[in-house]
Amino acid sequence: MYLIGSGAGFSGDRTDAAQAVVASIIASGHPGAVIFETLGERTLALGQVAKRSNKDKGYEPLLADIVTPILADCLRAGIAIIGNFGAANPQAAARLIQQIARAQGFTDTKIAVITGDDLLDGLDLTGLEIWEGDTALRSDTGQIVSANVYIGARSIADALRAGAQIVVAGRVADPALVVGPAMAHYGWAWDDWDRLAQATLAGHLLECGAQVTGGYFADPGYKDVPSPATIGYPIAEIQADASFVITKAGNTGGLVDLRTVKEQILYEIHDPAAYLTPDVVLDITDVTLEPTSPNRVAVRGAHGRPRPDTLKMTVGFTGDWLGEGEISYAGPNAMARARLAAEILEARLHNKGLDVRRRFDLIGAVSVFDSENGALRQQACPPFSEDIRMRLAVSADTKHAVEQALQEVSALYCTGPAGGGGIRTRTQNRIRTVSYLVPRTKVHTSHYFLAEA
Repeated sequence: MYLIGSGAGFSGDRTDAAQAVVASIIASGHPGAVIFETLGERTLALGQVAKRSNKDKGYEPLLADIVTPILADCLRAGIAIIGNFGAANPQAAARLIQQIARAQGFTDTKIAVITGDDLLDGLDLTGLEIWEGDTALRSDTGQIVSANVYIGARSIADALRAGAQIVVAGRVADPALVVGPAMAHYGWAWDDWDRLAQATLAGHLLECGAQVTGGYFADPGYKDVPSPATIGYPIAEIQADASFVITKAGNTGGLVDLRTVKEQILYEIHDPAAYLTPDVVLDITDVTLEPTSPNRVAVRGAHGRPRPDTLKMTVGFTGDWLGEGEISYAGPNAMARARLAAEILEARLHNKGLDVRRRFDLIGAVSVFDSENGALRQQACPPFSEDIRMRLAVSADTKHAVEQALQEVSALYCTGPAGGGGIRTRTQNRIRTVSYLVPRTKVHTSHYFLAEA
């Protein structure tokens, strides 16, 4: 049996999550690995922007916080660490881990860096098909800041077979973080489609961290989760036939049951009979789930077909500017005062001729369900409406236009309705992403070992 645990499901996840996972793998007495999935669609573009400002940045900002507490235990116990926390700068991330290892007394750590996902240099989008989920998006404006293809697990497996203790990657397909170490441990053939499918499904269940152990699941009174403040992150116990059990770190909160596993299996699945990944086309239509004991669900029955001929590449473009301004109104008649504040702002934006898209929300009364035309805002009359925060959101092609709009929010202190306060404003440049399909033959991945300085 081979154990693979999740230490993170996104950039910004809990930094102490992996400690209980590593402790559980060590306590089991079985070989294992811990994975970190920290990349979102825009994370790589933000990493490229950071790298342009500082050539030693561009990787996961919390890397030191998540690796430092577990590094020594993993190296001593032979638990591999695999992560896409390299983001836009895997080599710099590997150097940081090397520095942490040395500070902890490990001077000969074998750290592998995965290459081949970054296609920014010499990128030509001419003739590339847009991924079906992005066909409605604009793809002809903005400066290109990143271009990364979702690569598969082969280079991760190769690095581990070559003796890597830590594997640092940029953009790899999320399930590949599990497929790689499973392939390295069991030595399955790369055309053993059903085993690849099972390993991919295990990776899909682990890729979002605590989502399969009760995170993003709790709904008090309907779906109760024990001790979510100490939620345990998932572990897949993978057998030689690629069947596996999903469980969680010991002595932690959260839960693993049929509901949590089903929800995560269906997460982001477009076609249950043909979920495309770089390593295999996954078919989950015959998958069976069996609770074997508390917090343990056995998973079997995934089938696979040959991997697709194209790979998904996500390109980041510079986008427009977003601005947000908020002000609070409380006490008697707060709803009317908040509505008046929105009306004043609407008139001011019109009078100044500002070419901005705008949206008003009355947080505490109506926000999430409203549309940009404010239809619900005009009707809202909640039972308790004496604590309202009026929010203006605007977007424009120029930062100056956004700043002019937000200045009107600040002006409400003395020109708006009575009793307004707590104004906050924020401006940021947005990044758009569009995904394309790239012929597999155009993508070449490999690995190298970081040299000891």
